[in-house]
Amino acid sequence: MKPKQKVLDWLLEEKDPAVRHSTLIELSGRTVNDPEVRVARQAMMAGEQVQTLLSNQKPEGNWGKPEDFYERSKYRGTVWRVILLAEMGADGSDDRIRKACDFLLDWSQDPVSGGFSFYDSTRDPSRGYVGPCLTGNMIWSMLRFGMGEDPRVLKGLDWITTYQRADDGTTPPADWPYARYKNCWGRHTCMMGVVKGLKALAEVPAEKRSPEMNVKIAELVEFLLIHQLFRRSRKPEKIANERWVALGFPRFWWTDALEMLGILVKLGISDPRMQAAIDLVLSKQGEDGRWMQERDVFNGRMLVRFENQGEASKWVTGEALRVFSRLE
Repeated sequence: MKPKQKVLDWLLEEKDPAVRHSTLIELSGRTVNDPEVRVARQAMMAGEQVQTLLSNQKPEGNWGKPEDFYERSKYRGTVWRVILLAEMGADGSDDRIRKACDFLLDWSQDPVSGGFSFYDSTRDPSRGYVGPCLTGNMIWSMLRFGMGEDPRVLKGLDWITTYQRADDGTTPPADWPYARYKNCWGRHTCMMGVVKGLKALAEVPAEKRSPEMNVKIAELVEFLLIHQLFRRSRKPEKIANERWVALGFPRFWWTDALEMLGILVKLGISDPRMQAAIDLVLSKQGEDGRWMQERDVFNGRMLVRFENQGEASKWVTGEALRVFSRLE
């Protein structure tokens, strides 16, 4: 799908440098070293949103109290700032971003299993609080920031290949290093854990994926496909969760059909079971070529705002157009 020039011009507006930066690379065929891309990246890093997210950082790399990196500061703590900066395509070479990642690797990553915990990883027993969606989001963010060779990030990837579930209706082993919360480790696999783990694995360049990664990718891809991404596996005529068909940005720990579709397309997957998601996303495109922000539950809870619910969304539109350009 070639975007309408008016839509492309809208996405390339200089007043939204982060959207402009991703559009230049993903939809205009520019390289990261293209002079115009460099200017856009600099404008993004100097822009109000990124500067707000990076402001008031502690010398150790965190924001707020160290132990508040996840829960008590939702969605303003260190975890959420790092995820949002990665989603926006911020420059991972920035010292402040690297310090934030190092802080989370020290405080959130379980040194035994490699997964990421909702609470201080030095707390006993921290392994009981390791979460699959958090692990996937943290590893994906750090890969986006160019930390793919860091041994700690590689250990997190090993956690995903070893422990990420992809099944329905089984009893979890008692010693499985997952969060104690039923949503994370109940009878059915948490879809958010599958999506975020697969998203992280898809970020690893194909030539650098281990055999174990490829096996896990195939397993998680099949899990999405048997659900047609957003339907029930045993009753495919039913939508598994109504919120998965409402598109929005950002998502944080949540997911939707567009994110799932984008991950599969990035992996080069082509399967008839993706068609329901393709049709769903296409049905939401307006006559002007734009997609709407259908879910803005995080606005007002973050330090920065994005499009309000019911407004045309540059973030959703750009992502949808990237997906369809890759499909073609």
